[in-house]
Amino acid sequence: MLELRFIRENIELVKEKCIRRGMEPTLVNDFAKTDKKRLALLQEVENLKNKRNTVSDQIGILKKGSQEEKKKADDLIVEMRETNQSIKELDGQLGDIEQSLAEIVMAIPNLCDDSVPVGQDDSDNVEIRKWGEKPTFTFDPKPHWELGEQQDIIDFETAAKLSGARFALLKGFAARLERALINFFLDLHTQKHGYTEVLPPFMVNTPTMTATGQLPKFAEDLFKIQDWDLYLIPTAEVPVTNIHRGETLSEKDLPLKYTAYTPCFRSEAGSHGRDTRGLIRQHQFDKVELVKFTTPETSGLELESLLSEAETVLRMLGLHYRVVTLCTGDLGFSATKTYDIEVWLPGQNAYREISSCSNFLDFQARRGGIRYKPAGQKKSKLVHTLNGSGLAVGRTLLAILENYQQEDGTIVLPEVLRPYFENRF
Repeated sequence: MLELRFIRENIELVKEKCIRRGMEPTLVNDFAKTDKKRLALLQEVENLKNKRNTVSDQIGILKKGSQEEKKKADDLIVEMRETNQSIKELDGQLGDIEQSLAEIVMAIPNLCDDSVPVGQDDSDNVEIRKWGEKPTFTFDPKPHWELGEQQDIIDFETAAKLSGARFALLKGFAARLERALINFFLDLHTQKHGYTEVLPPFMVNTPTMTATGQLPKFAEDLFKIQDWDLYLIPTAEVPVTNIHRGETLSEKDLPLKYTAYTPCFRSEAGSHGRDTRGLIRQHQFDKVELVKFTTPETSGLELESLLSEAETVLRMLGLHYRVVTLCTGDLGFSATKTYDIEVWLPGQNAYREISSCSNFLDFQARRGGIRYKPAGQKKSKLVHTLNGSGLAVGRTLLAILENYQQEDGTIVLPEVLRPYFENRF
């Protein structure tokens, strides 16, 4: 979240940034009105407390005086009882207003970076580069759901029997490929890119969801465990970013880099009718996530390196892709800047997102109380957090199926994955 004082002192800037995102500045206007009430009420309470202190001193003096002065002291005591009651009532009102103010602040998105292109939706995202060439075929390439059915390696019908729509049962080659991709991603990011592998819980509590920005705004997108303060994670970003919630790190340890494989669970609220076929938009999917904790001075460069690390995966797999900068209207709630990597899918004749790499500045760290102690300084500062997919496993699997398909429907395995298919027993 943004700092309350920053919003108060930069109200017009925050309004402008919300408008760039395509939002009406209603929340910011509500903040200004509510904050004005809070300040007026706070001043009223302070005035009453100052009056009480002054009169209390007077009462002490009058009680030592004549009978008439003692009588005046008694009258002032009665008056101060009324003043105390007024202070109590105003403190209650002040608490309610401060709670409303906190709720408003939690709903205001991060400020988009000035380099982010202004636009309304994903059609306004800006392509910045491509890598590789689109594969050519002597036949019409099939989408992965047809290949999966033909080769009997992806079973949507049985998955629907087990769980309902938007689930998949991987079998044989596809199940093994999913496992190989997870291991390949984790090996690459730990051995080449210097990440520490972690395996976090797949269910987290409300404070954890709140720190990374999923709550309260995106509650409808989450799967809540009934009668428990637990949610199924929508991405490993959530538990991994919260590893250091409430902690103060040492500057010498930054950047901290974690990678984690987890299944991810999303209700896909609001996506009805979109990508209903295949593995693109599932309620459950696998992902390997990359999370960084950095200093404010280095987070911009760390975003670029994060993007490069995610790109490396696709290059090693020989998959054609492009990188786009998300426009303001497509930018996530907590992000200040995001790059999407979109892989080419010949069976669908389209690019599809396979990784998002984002810089959140101190937006998540402020929610989660994640700080660091700069060398030689007494005062701690908020870290900057970043994350990106390295990569979405299911989407990588379908990209391999579609890009490496043969005319008979079989799949040629990318060379870099072949060691993961060797019989080691």
